[in-house]
Amino acid sequence: MINLKACKNCKSIVDGNKCTRCGGETSREWQGYLIVIDPEKSEIARKMGIHASGRYALRVK
Repeated sequence: MINLKACKNCKSIVDGNKCTRCGGETSREWQGYLIVIDPEKSEIARKMGIHASGRYALRVK
């Protein structure tokens, strides 16, 4: 079983202790799962400040 974690800075979902996108600290306590395919056309990505496609958490503790 893979333990997915979310970055506390950029909310990117990763499977390691450090974020591969920004190098930030990760947490096991997160909620919501968002997959962004085209951040330029996504209103949710725009509201969350996401500029790259990928997997993201909606909330991270």
